[in-house]
Amino acid sequence: MSESVYVGMCHKIGTPQQVASRRDIVDILELLINQYNYRVRTMWSGSDREGFRFLDSDIDVMFWPTFFRVIWDFSQSEYYNIHRQTLILCDSSESPAGFTLLWLPLERASRAVLSTCMRMNGGLYISSSKFREIIHTKRSPDETIHGPCSSGTKGSLEYDNAHCFVSDFWPPSAASWIDRCHSWPPPHVVNDIVRNGCHFVAIGHKLGNHEDNEWRISFSQAEYKLVYSMNHTQFLTYGLLKLFLKEIINNELGDEDKLLCSYHMKTAVFWAIQQNTLPLWCPQNLLAGFWVCFKLLLKWVYEGISPNFFIPENNMFLSKIHGQAQTSLFSRLYGLYEKGIALLLHSPSIRSSIIDVLCNPRLTVCTDEHTLISEVEFDVELFSEIYSNESPNPSDLQCCMKYLHTVEQLIGSPLSQYQVVNLQKYTTTILQCTAFILHNMYTNTGVNKQMYIVDKMSCHMLKLAAKFGFVSDMLYIAMYYYKTLRYREALSVIEMTKVKLVQPYLIYNLHVDRERYTEALGGQSWSTKMRQAVAWNINLDKEKCYFNELLPEQQSGTQYTTSILSIPPHVLLHMLEFLSSRHVDTMRAKTALDDLQVLVHHDQGLYICYEDRDISWEILGICQQMAGNLQAALYSYQQSLRQEPSNAIQTASTQRINEL
Repeated sequence: MSESVYVGMCHKIGTPQQVASRRDIVDILELLINQYNYRVRTMWSGSDREGFRFLDSDIDVMFWPTFFRVIWDFSQSEYYNIHRQTLILCDSSESPAGFTLLWLPLERASRAVLSTCMRMNGGLYISSSKFREIIHTKRSPDETIHGPCSSGTKGSLEYDNAHCFVSDFWPPSAASWIDRCHSWPPPHVVNDIVRNGCHFVAIGHKLGNHEDNEWRISFSQAEYKLVYSMNHTQFLTYGLLKLFLKEIINNELGDEDKLLCSYHMKTAVFWAIQQNTLPLWCPQNLLAGFWVCFKLLLKWVYEGISPNFFIPENNMFLSKIHGQAQTSLFSRLYGLYEKGIALLLHSPSIRSSIIDVLCNPRLTVCTDEHTLISEVEFDVELFSEIYSNESPNPSDLQCCMKYLHTVEQLIGSPLSQYQVVNLQKYTTTILQCTAFILHNMYTNTGVNKQMYIVDKMSCHMLKLAAKFGFVSDMLYIAMYYYKTLRYREALSVIEMTKVKLVQPYLIYNLHVDRERYTEALGGQSWSTKMRQAVAWNINLDKEKCYFNELLPEQQSGTQYTTSILSIPPHVLLHMLEFLSSRHVDTMRAKTALDDLQVLVHHDQGLYICYEDRDISWEILGICQQMAGNLQAALYSYQQSLRQEPSNAIQTASTQRINEL
């Protein structure tokens, strides 16, 4: 039965190859950003970083300033230049295990940090509550405060942003963890974790003496490295526990009644692996591993003690699971325990795998990775990950140069095969940004020779980007030609792009003809596949002018809404064909507009997904208005306003309606 559940979980959670590619893509994005920005460091954590892609997987991001460092005693100050870095000293003498006060011994810091400080015990301490207050005043109105984080959504993804401080040193209170690591994790992982220290997030212990001023020691970096070091059965056990929590334990409970969280599941897996509770973690023992962890959770709830994996003295149940709440939770869990492993039949995600075996006990299941997922299924997810983890859009020429320099450095470093193709796409984006920034900088300077040189450079960068980016990246060349009044050249690029976009093997928005794709590109490199058979939305940075007709949409919304316009390539192609043809071939312009109208009115999610309906109707309205069909344009703008406001263009739509 375990092998069947293993296969089911691989389909639900991911194969080893899928999980590895997801992690590598996040790793290279983090590396790219941190090599560029030396003032603030960024670290992804949470289930998305760990390699999960559940519908409700959250994105946790931690930020910390590089010019502050937390130390545990004064002897560690010798490693720093105190004229360039502000040192913060931990004072854990009056705090519960896992928490600390942060003291500024020299009382010297930036004005922003000093404004979060308070006098206590004759010293100046950074108050976690004041720190949260300052940080949260800068958050988006759509964000909410969740513990030490600002929480919100980007599209369908939820995120938690936490601003924190970092220490290069491992906490003395977690020294016992190092001594416990005999069998797991391996020594090189232990050394890496200890060498990278820990973080401090702005939240105090609810039962501490200084709740408003204390900081929690965060081991987020250590935790994702521990998850990385799990074998796949261990990782799937963790995923199985997350599903068990969501679909069985917490099912139909309100947020205030959910006493157990995903962090408790993760901690149980850590303890179970380290204590060798299960001698062999393999596909055949997946359910046994789950049962070991469930019994450990049951024991913790019975005793009212859930020991933190790094600092066992920190009881994670202390402030929430006690008294009547503890008794009720234990009763509920014990009721599930009495059902045995059949309790998993209550989970929609797991049920089918178990039923298959119960109905056919002699069923043999192959757990070889190559039989679990096809080449085309893996490719579709890989390119989706690459698109979803797109590099940031540089805002000026200096940023572009820094990013290109960073890419140049990364090319010479050891990279995985997934990171190589991902870096290829990053480079495409940076070159495209550079080309349009350059052109916008030197437009109307009046210096013809300068404009000629800039134009040659911009064209070269866009053509280079199109050679190793997605098929849809050719549209950036068409946009540039249209912007620079070269309509015939734009139409020539549009014609070539149109041919590529109608190929039967094209991957677009998770859609693909599997047989045609395998026949045309099976066994080819990912670099080749990306250039010949992948299209995705065109993301226009709202701070850059690509062509004038979309400027109101780019300027729509506020500083807190999405910073890009995400346009389906087929919609943008018809728009550019219409705009360019108006100057050289009016019949072709009419045909392009007719094609665009049919696409927007009748597409069933193949070329225009639900989130892109707002901008697609808007673009149709713009083209109809330019063609003089004002009644149709009004209808299209009204339709745009009725869609999910994914691109935050309501202001532009309303403005265009008022003008009509």
